[in-house]
Parts: sequence; structure tokens; C-alpha cells
Amino acid sequence: MFTLAVRSLRHRGIAMTATFFAILLGAVVMGSFTPLIQVALAPGTPTVEQETLLILGGVVEAWGAVIALFSVVSTVGITVRQREVEIGLLRTMGAEPRQVRSLVRAETLVVALVAAVLGALVADRTSRWLLDLLQSGGVVGEQVSHSGGWVALIATVVLLLLVSAAAAGLAGSRSSRGPATVVLAEARTGTGRIAWWRWVVALLAAVHTTTMIALTLAAGKDAADPYDAMATTGSLGLVVAVGLAALAPMLLRAGSWLLRPLLTGASGHLAAYNTSRRSHLLAGVLAPVMVLSAAAVSILMLVGMNERTLPTGLPPGITEGHESINLLNNVVAAMICAFAGIMVINAFAAVLADRRPELHTLRLLGATPGQVRGSVLTEACIVAAVGTFAGLLAAQATIVPFAYVRGEGLVPDAQLWLPPLLIAGAVALTLASAAGATSRALRTTSGVR
Repeated sequence: MFTLAVRSLRHRGIAMTATFFAILLGAVVMGSFTPLIQVALAPGTPTVEQETLLILGGVVEAWGAVIALFSVVSTVGITVRQREVEIGLLRTMGAEPRQVRSLVRAETLVVALVAAVLGALVADRTSRWLLDLLQSGGVVGEQVSHSGGWVALIATVVLLLLVSAAAAGLAGSRSSRGPATVVLAEARTGTGRIAWWRWVVALLAAVHTTTMIALTLAAGKDAADPYDAMATTGSLGLVVAVGLAALAPMLLRAGSWLLRPLLTGASGHLAAYNTSRRSHLLAGVLAPVMVLSAAAVSILMLVGMNERTLPTGLPPGITEGHESINLLNNVVAAMICAFAGIMVINAFAAVLADRRPELHTLRLLGATPGQVRGSVLTEACIVAAVGTFAGLLAAQATIVPFAYVRGEGLVPDAQLWLPPLLIAGAVALTLASAAGATSRALRTTSGVR
């Protein structure tokens, strides 16, 4: 099975490259912050520095792990779903579902092992650079030294391998269950069903968000610690975005239907049809767009409101931690936005990797390169519109309750220019990613038969 998996990887370089980079970036993000926890727990680390490092390593690592693991699952799902026709053909030739799942899992683990190890090697350097950055900023004392962090890095590699195996198993199970003829038919036409686990994730996100908002409003403006509201609402924008991302195929079909009256011409009609038919694939692009928009808007607006509304006359401990908290929020925002932005590019490359025969067929039917490119860019516009709208909506779960508790009402008093600017950046990144992936695909269609 291992030999067959290695041979199979040679024929799907672009798609597996997307999986490789997702796991590599996940290892770098998680591995950069996990060693800070090991540094904090090392003997001789002062109590103050220990608390700061545990917060930075724990909080940022937790969110980095959620985003990284989510992207790995999403990318592996895209690459496997693109092979449903191939898997259906294997089934019709006599392959058992167990053999199909083993093949998919072996391919993914080969890529994951190489990517996770390389990511851990890079993370060893970036974690040292991060500690130097904290020391140069005065957040951590110079007496703190990096203790290597190899235990934490090995744990990161193992976790990514387990998640990759689980993601491959889940995607392979979906693609191989049922009679072979049914699998092949669904692979060609797609399916509108939403998996049960997606509804569970969305429900858990909704329950958690509702509970945290209720606790924040109940404490109100009289909380002893002004950062209590930040602790309960700061992550809600991302929680809602992840919950909506679980329902991304359904949201994409609904958005395509709502935007259809605005889509004119052959390219617009084809884009609306493809977006609805390929919602299970394009959902892998929509998810990071939502996370990118929600993270950028919610966290940066939160930092701005905190700067404006922090009460005066606070105890010295709270005042001294103000800069560290703002640094933490900015690091989280930069890390999540950078990772989500890269995943948008990566996901478009993965989605278009196996569409070259389709694009070649359109060219043979008489479509010009401009029409083909216009159709894909219109699909990207639909994804960007749905993703940024959903992300902006998710960000309100953080912005509205925090602004209310800090005395600014339901709408913040300043920085209202920031969300449109951030949304414009997310839209531009999505369209640029689609344009680049389409250009690469069109350059290679001449050799496709």
C-alpha cells in the first residue's frame, strides 16, 4: 500500500502540494508557540515571565492549533473529494472500501510526515526568534533562555500526523461508502447533503457564543476587572466564523442563488452554476475567507476599543499588563490573518488543480481564455462576497457586546473605517488568488486530453 501511495502521489503533485503546505504551515504556527510553554515550565524561570510565557504560548498556541488543524482537515478534504470519480472507478474495478481508505490515508501520511518534520525544523528557529522579540520588547526578561523545546515540537508533529490521518480517514470514508455505482454518480454530480458533524460544530459554536455574550452582559460595566469582558468576548468572532465555516457548502449555495440576478452573460451564468454544483469543493476556499475576515475585524476593533476605553485608576498589576495584552492580541491577529490568507491562496490552487480538463473542454467548445478566466473570477467574487459578509457578521459577536460593556453602545465610537478596509483586503486577496491559480491552470490546459 505504501508503494502504491508513493506512485499515486507522482500524478497529483499540485493537489498534494496544497496539503503539504497546509501541514507545513500548521507545524510552523503551532511549533513556534508551543516551546514557549516548555520555556515557562523550565527550572529557574521567574514567576512573572513564567505567567507571561504561559499566556502567550497557551492562548496563541490554542488558537493557532484550532486554525491550523481546521485548515489541514479542509485541505485534505478538498484533495480527496476531487478524486471521488477516481475512487468510484476503483470501486467498480473491485477495490474494497477498506482498501480505498487505506490508500488515501497512506498518501496523506507520507505527505504529512515530510511536511510536519520540515515545519518543526523551521519552528525551532522561529520560536527562538519569537523569544528574542519578546525580550527586545521588554515583555520577557533577558535572563530567560530558550530550552530547546524539542519535546513540544515532537508533540506538535505527532498531533499533526494524527489529525491528518483522521482527516484522510473521514474524507476517504465519505468517498468510499455505499455501492460503487452510487459513489461514482455522486462524485460526478455532487451532493447537497450536509454531514452531521458539521451541524454539531455549528450548534456548539452557537451555544458557546450565546452563553459567553449572556455572561458578558450580565456582568455589565461594573466588573472588577475590565479585562473580564475581553476574556469572554475576544474569541467569539472566531468561534462564530468556525461555526459558519462548518456550514460553508450550504452558505455558498444560498449565496450563489441570492447573487444570481447580478450575474450576467455567459461567464456569470457558468459561475453561478459551478458555484452551486461545486459548493462542496469551493467551501474549502470560503472557510478561510470567513476566518480571515472575522479575525481581522473582531480582534483589531477589540484592540482599538480597549485602548480608548480602558478605565483610569486601575491597580498597578492590571495597568502593567496592558501592553502585554495588546501585544498578545496583535500577535494573534497577525498570525491568524497571515495563516488564513495563505490558506486562501492554497485552497484555490488545490481546487483548480484538477479542473484543467474542464477548462480545456470549455476551450474546445469555443470559450475564449478571457471567458474562462472571467467565469472563475466570478466564482471567486461569489466566494469573496459570501465569505466577507459572513466574516463581518461573525465579528459582531465580539464587537457589539464588548463595545456595550465598555460604554460605547452597540456601535463603536471610532475606527469605523477599519472594517471596510480589512474586508476590501480580504476580497482583493481572494480575487488575486483565483486569478493566479486560473492563469497557471490555463497555461497547462494545452497538454490536457
